[in-house]
Amino acid sequence: MQEFAGYEMPISYSKGITHEHMAVRERVGLFDVSYMGEIFLRGPQAKEQLNLLLSNSFTKLKPGRIRYTLMLNEKGTIIDDLIVYCYSEKEYLLVVNAANLEKDYSWLKEHITLDCELDDESAEYGLLALQGPRAKEVLSKLCDEELLPEKYYSFVELDIHGISCMVSQTGYTGEFGYEIYCPDSAAQAIWDLVLKAGEEFGIEPCGLGARDTLRLEAAMPLYGHELSDEINPLEAGLQFAVKLDKDDFIGKSALLAAGEPGRVRVGLVVTSKGIVREGSTIFDGDKEVGIVTSGTLAPYLDKAIAMAYLEKAYAKPGKALKAQVRKRIIDVEVVELPFYSRNK
Repeated sequence: MQEFAGYEMPISYSKGITHEHMAVRERVGLFDVSYMGEIFLRGPQAKEQLNLLLSNSFTKLKPGRIRYTLMLNEKGTIIDDLIVYCYSEKEYLLVVNAANLEKDYSWLKEHITLDCELDDESAEYGLLALQGPRAKEVLSKLCDEELLPEKYYSFVELDIHGISCMVSQTGYTGEFGYEIYCPDSAAQAIWDLVLKAGEEFGIEPCGLGARDTLRLEAAMPLYGHELSDEINPLEAGLQFAVKLDKDDFIGKSALLAAGEPGRVRVGLVVTSKGIVREGSTIFDGDKEVGIVTSGTLAPYLDKAIAMAYLEKAYAKPGKALKAQVRKRIIDVEVVELPFYSRNK
């Protein structure tokens, strides 16, 4: 167990991080992610306000659909990344990172200029993530399979054993899966029901350790590592979530003024012995060319991998570089992201 964003959270359960990681890749795993923040934006001008506050476009986002986006400051750097659920043009749910909840809510409140209201309802929700190729079989034992969300980045409202829930299909592991939003008071009951339903499929409860190794294999950025208020979304490779053709949004003018980034987020694979960790410096000969943001031994790939920011000239796949880890020098090679994709 470890303190995380004011919660006591499991790093792993009895069988360990690697076992949990492989369960998600090969079967199914269940995560308690109730620490995530749920903020509602409601009002006649909610859609217009979202477009001004966040980097993506919400003009054509339909009810029942979800969009990944970024919250930027005036410098064009990242306050947080988040996902937005559209209930209607007048009601949206913003799901934010736990460690940033208070900061995000204050920033949003401060920048509302149109006719809408902001409500932090995080304490009212429990949130479980059911991830892995057998997730649909597990959840279909608890509700009508035909009611489950069919499309990636979509959601539905349904009952699980008489408990009113919202179920979405997004994921932070690189696998197929669902998120189950339920009343906070019902989270324990839903957890028990899902674990029972998943027994025949080899389900495992999973902690924060496996969540991190899974997202790193899938090359998904994590705030505080690949994302921060010192990094802009273009160097992070998140251009798809930044609509510079929108009329305006906070940070747009700074991004336009900054132009093409001089460094980019890349993948590294270790080609000698050792593991490269966050903060390790990357060299080409004697020249420092980048820094590692996350690194681990990837259980499914059975390789030491890392994500890093490199100067563009050194970011070509196949480029051999050196990582300094304390007093050791470790050989690495630049590779395309993601390291792992379930579709390939």
